[in-house]
Formats: sequence, structure tokens, C-alpha cells
Amino acid sequence: MSESSTRAETAAALLERSLSRGRLAHGYLFLGDDIDVLEDAALRLAQTLNCAHPLRRGETGIPLEACGICNPCQRILHRNHPDVSWVRPEMKSRVISVDQIRAVIDRVNLRSSESAYKVAVFSSADRMNTFAANAFLKTLEEPPAGSVLILLSTEADRIPDTLLSRCQRLSFASGTVRVDETVAAWVGQFATLAEPASPPLSGRYQLLGTLLNSLAGAREAIEEQFTAASPLSRHVDAEANQRERWEEELAASIEAEYRRRRSQFAAGLAAWLRDVWMQTLGGPIELSFLPGLAGPTQRVAARLTPVEARSNLDSWEGTQRLLHTNAQEALVFEVGLLNLKL
Repeated sequence: MSESSTRAETAAALLERSLSRGRLAHGYLFLGDDIDVLEDAALRLAQTLNCAHPLRRGETGIPLEACGICNPCQRILHRNHPDVSWVRPEMKSRVISVDQIRAVIDRVNLRSSESAYKVAVFSSADRMNTFAANAFLKTLEEPPAGSVLILLSTEADRIPDTLLSRCQRLSFASGTVRVDETVAAWVGQFATLAEPASPPLSGRYQLLGTLLNSLAGAREAIEEQFTAASPLSRHVDAEANQRERWEEELAASIEAEYRRRRSQFAAGLAAWLRDVWMQTLGGPIELSFLPGLAGPTQRVAARLTPVEARSNLDSWEGTQRLLHTNAQEALVFEVGLLNLKL
């Protein structure tokens, strides 16, 4: 069985457990590598909740398994059920617009016409523009009774933190991390410096400096790119209130893209730490990140216990969570790197 299949089954099992205990969330975030897989999972959840003849029910009476053949199940399958809405990026702009969000919010707030639950699925939710995300926030904070909002994303680091924090996450990912050359080079440097039996403390500060310099360069490039694309540079005679809106949108876009970029560095190191942990458990040499690092990965794993390696992974996940707060960026990375047992 492939790792992606295993993860999908694990996510489905966790979801079923929540349903069986009557702990249905109003907001879900399905994460993965393949948007089609995520859409299929969302479709199955929508069918399960609104099936006319469910095969199984949980302790609280909530359906656990759809029959797949009743009228509601078939209409949901063919995307023509009145109580199940699908939102996708517009064809030309490739973004989910504020008008799309407002339209689906109106539908979700209407009384259900024939089903137990109103379901709205946002495919490629990371494509919401700033105004769309802001318009969606209040509904996600206070969803109408009997509604379930499902966000699907293969790039969760593009989704605003305000939305992420209000969703229950389920991962359907394969475990493979896709990063660019700069991030790969930094993680490779980290693994190489960590390889000696007694890695010097100065090496971690060297990595911290490299990371912060890379992030500073990334922010500068993002500001230059987004400013050039902003209507501010093309409509210098626009009215003051319009220019103010554009300035706010530009600042928000720059910050969102920078946070996404920063998350790539943190996610890259998390993937390598996961590989180290898997090696301590005696797993096969199937690295999720940078196959060329097999040597350093094995040598670091050889001197760590599974508990220590797992502790590193948990510690760095804590660092990643702190990056979504107002904590000082440099301090978060410094403490995170120093806390690793290598």
C-alpha cells in the first residue's frame, strides 16, 4: 500500500471517529498533494452527511457511511445538489473572488431545502484573494447552524492564518515536500553541518544567519515583484480612497507571500527531521526530502534514539506554530534551532 493511500485512510479514519462521537466540526481544512483526491474526500463527506439511507450511523445518530446510490448521493456526485456548493478559482484570474465568496455565503445562510446539512466546498482555498478571505472570515467564525465548510488546499501556507486557525485540519498528503533550490540548499547545508558527532554550536548560528539573509532577500524580491504588478504604479491619478485600498491590499499580499516563503524553509527542515526520525525506527531509505542527503540523514539517525528524533520533530513543529504568532521571527528561529538534539 502506498504512503499516500495510508495517509488518506488515516485521515478518513480520524474523520469517521469525530463523526461517531458527535464532534462534527463546522470548518475543515483538507490538505494534500492532489486536489482531485481532496475533492473526492470532500464529496464523500458531503454524501455521508446527507445520505438518505446511510449504511452506518454513529453513537449520536450522525451517518458514518453513505450508500452512494440514493438520490441525494447521486445529486452530490453530479454536483447538482441544492445544499452542496462548490467554489473554485475563476478561469481567467485563477483566484477565488470576493463575489464568489459572498454568493456562497448567501446560499449557506439560506434554510436547507431538503437535507440535514448545508455543505460548501472551497477547492484550492489558497487561491482566495485578500478581500475574499476577509469576507469569508466572519462566516467561518460563526457558521450557520447545520452547515459544514470544507477548505481544500495543496498549498496551505498561502491561506491566511486567520482562516487556518478556525479549521480542523486533516492531511491526505503523501509526505513528499516540494521546495525550490534555495530552500533545498539551506536544508542540505543544515544536514551537512549536523552530520559530525559533536556539531559545533557556531554552525547553528551560521545556519541562522544564512536563513535570515535568505528571508531578507526573499522579502525584498517579493516587494519589488508585487509593487510592480500593483495598480498603484499604473494609476497615479487615482482617488485617495482608491489608492488607500490598493496600498492595503498590496501590503497584505506582500506579507502573505513572505509568510508562505518563510514557511517553505521551516517545512523543508521539518521534512528532513521526519526522515531522521523514520531512520531511527528502522524504516526504509525512502527520503521525503533531498534523496542526496541519505548519508548525513543515516549518520545523524544512528546516534539518536527514536524518542530524541521524535522530540526534534515535535519541537520544530512548535517552532512552526510560533511563526504564526506575533513572536519575533529571528528569536523563534534561534530558539528552535538551538533546541534540536543533534
